[in-house]
Amino acid sequence: MSLMDKHVVLEKNSILLVLGIIIVIAIGGLVEIVPLFYLKSTIEKVEGVRPYTPLELAGRMIYIREGCYNCHSQMIRPLRDEIERYGHFSLAAESMYDHPFQWGSKRTGPDLARVGAKYSDQWHREHLANPRAVVPDSIMPGYPFLARTDLDYRHIAALVQANRLVGVPYTDEDIANAETDLVAQANPDGKDVKALQDRYAVKSAKGEMISIPVARDFSGDGKVTELTALVAYLQMLGTLVDFKIYDDKANPR
Repeated sequence: MSLMDKHVVLEKNSILLVLGIIIVIAIGGLVEIVPLFYLKSTIEKVEGVRPYTPLELAGRMIYIREGCYNCHSQMIRPLRDEIERYGHFSLAAESMYDHPFQWGSKRTGPDLARVGAKYSDQWHREHLANPRAVVPDSIMPGYPFLARTDLDYRHIAALVQANRLVGVPYTDEDIANAETDLVAQANPDGKDVKALQDRYAVKSAKGEMISIPVARDFSGDGKVTELTALVAYLQMLGTLVDFKIYDDKANPR
């Protein structure tokens, strides 16, 4: 019996064909899935990525509360037009501390994965208060109430602890100092700024301090409002990884 004759047998017998399909899918699935059980993590660690500071974490919760993810994604795909418009494509490690992640499913507005440090704090404040003041054609609603609403951070320690339960490597010290660190990041002249930066800064392979949290008056008025937290969160998006390192490795001189 030739190979073609054997193939005809499968085509004429639907039960044998279904069994063959199931066997092939099962083998393929096992080849893909079984190795994952022997890996501690499927996400490759990238130098510079750190957990959110309490202020950034509070801002992230406001971002989620206001539904910003409905119109803005935080995932740049490895396509030429996306990279030219938004910057280096997103790495899995950049979202490793996101619970839930903010990749999004549509873009009514631009992708925000690399928005950090792209605009000034003043630009963000004006944009959030009245988007059309800086982007005339914007259809985004305004959020002027954020600047008038004091940030309620009484439960920030509990929020940090909850994130630790799902795998974010916050320490007992981080949890104990959550409120102090939050206020310190919004008040750059305070005495607790260095302690905050020491806790959250990441050391490079050479022992240098990188990804140091920026402490400044994000709201522009010295207050700690919901606007303060949201701007702090937006200003750190996409700033943790130094992609020049990877570009230099890929294109050595």
